[in-house]
Amino acid sequence: MRVVIAEDLALLREGISRLLTEHGFEVVAAVADGEAFLAAVDEHRPDVCVVDVRLPPGFKDEGVRAALEARRRIEGLPILVLSQYVERTYAAELLSDGRGGVGYLLKDRVAEVRDFVEAVRRVAEGGTALDPEAVSQLLGQRDDGPLEELTPREREVLSLMAEGRSNGAIAEQLVVTEGAVEKHVSNIFLKLGLPPSEQDHRRVLAVLTWMRG
Repeated sequence: MRVVIAEDLALLREGISRLLTEHGFEVVAAVADGEAFLAAVDEHRPDVCVVDVRLPPGFKDEGVRAALEARRRIEGLPILVLSQYVERTYAAELLSDGRGGVGYLLKDRVAEVRDFVEAVRRVAEGGTALDPEAVSQLLGQRDDGPLEELTPREREVLSLMAEGRSNGAIAEQLVVTEGAVEKHVSNIFLKLGLPPSEQDHRRVLAVLTWMRG
């Protein structure tokens, strides 16, 4: 699985490269800014990218902008964004096209090697991976809008969906049957007005609805 990394801190960039290489990934490019990132994406057409939210020269949202441009150039290109803090707007922007292959993790999560590598793989395979801390903070803000109709258990299931967990993993976490989780997920889709569709990734749309409140 081929990876392009964009991270301005040389030590962290090298650390991520080494970590992913040790777990079977092929790091085809590791760069320090958005311009170099886009050039690497064009050249290597990677399977997944790991991108810092803030990159030179302004250290504002250059990484997110570069990630969105990369997904425009290569439709659905899997991107995992790393951020120092929880910034809901950036995660929502990445999810806004309704497709999977998107992740948003806090940088501290890199130290949790197993979870980080799993998140990169999940994103590469077209899933989503939102940081549990981000999910926890955002969930506390969700008390109005289209989510009012969800039961406490359905909100719990939706928050685990936001982390990118499968129905089986959610069932294990909540100590319920997978069938029960499937029922909750169906109810969530129904209440959020997300009918079956071949074009849209409904789990992503449900999470996006939740983030927008």
